Amino acid sequence: MDRRVALAFPVGNPVLERVVGGVLDYARARGGWVMSRAPERLDLSVEWLRHWDGDGALVVLANRRQAALARRLGVAVVNLGGYLRDPGVPTVAADDLAIGRMVAGHLLERRFARFGYFGPRGVWYIARRLEGFRGRIREYGARVDVLWAAGPFEAVRGWIDEREQLVKWLRRMRPPVGIMAGNDQRAMMVLEACARVGLRAPEDVAVVGVDNDLVACEFSRPTLSSVDRDDRAHGRAAAEVLDQLMRGQRPGPAPILVKPGGVVTRASSDVLAIEDPDIAEVVVRARRHLGERFGVERLVAWTGFSRRTLETRFRRCLGWAPYEFLSRMRVERAKVLLLSPDRRTLSRVAVECGFGELRRLRHVFKRMVGVGPGEFRRRASRGMTM
Repeated sequence: MDRRVALAFPVGNPVLERVVGGVLDYARARGGWVMSRAPERLDLSVEWLRHWDGDGALVVLANRRQAALARRLGVAVVNLGGYLRDPGVPTVAADDLAIGRMVAGHLLERRFARFGYFGPRGVWYIARRLEGFRGRIREYGARVDVLWAAGPFEAVRGWIDEREQLVKWLRRMRPPVGIMAGNDQRAMMVLEACARVGLRAPEDVAVVGVDNDLVACEFSRPTLSSVDRDDRAHGRAAAEVLDQLMRGQRPGPAPILVKPGGVVTRASSDVLAIEDPDIAEVVVRARRHLGERFGVERLVAWTGFSRRTLETRFRRCLGWAPYEFLSRMRVERAKVLLLSPDRRTLSRVAVECGFGELRRLRHVFKRMVGVGPGEFRRRASRGMTM
């Protein structure tokens, strides 16, 4: 017997469309599901289900009224969103606390010591992202400067008013600073405001968003680093819970939290925060020329320092000798290229990272990562973490 399942949430949201992909993965494997969506509705919500006579529904509950309606529907319901702390129905949501901690770790690895957070108020999942971010930064011994924007359920202020508030906030910051935004749209606002006031991204302000919306991330300037929430896993988990409900099983009361996939590093945070302006400048130049084959001698020539002075200042700023810095930077670039969809050959990756030859890439990569570049790519394609 087929199960009739409603997808009762707005269409067009890239995150939710990826979640739907995970739902469909599960439904194809399970078999016997018939999907329903109301036609020609961009604002589809649980309201559509008042007179629906199907078997189950996946919904996004945005307020208490919708949650109360969902509890009275008489069909199996699973909530996909994190707008409400306790909606009173089974919920599968992103692990937003882990997302916040992940972004903090990403910025701490890049040696930032000052931090900011920008996001809309009044949304449970956004608050949880801040909680995770702030908690990890506090463990490090620093604080987070927070700027709240108007939430989705408030009267919307004009774009110019919000932009001016953001500009004033950024002007108070002492570079370099690492900023987490509650989502990719807010991260784009930060990048636009930085350009307006003459702050360089990522050298002065590194920015990381959440959702990995490819349109937002790839067409920002610079391109935007963002957390991949693993939305397909979210969809598969939600579909499994709904299947259990439709078969008469009851999940536990706690929400099921889906771990994020990781930070997808792009230009907006591809930097090391360095207080020494001379070393900061040589690091920027090294990044620009990373595809060329050069060593510490070129860094010495760029600075005019003696090799001993360069090594002393590098160790003081970064904790690494210049040679180790170059190796680390090239390995990080290699990781990005190895995971890119165009499937570059290993030899091409070696050249584009400045190793020159595959043998050298393999030697340095394995020393730093623990596996060779080919094995790294294979594990990543299977979803295994390093």
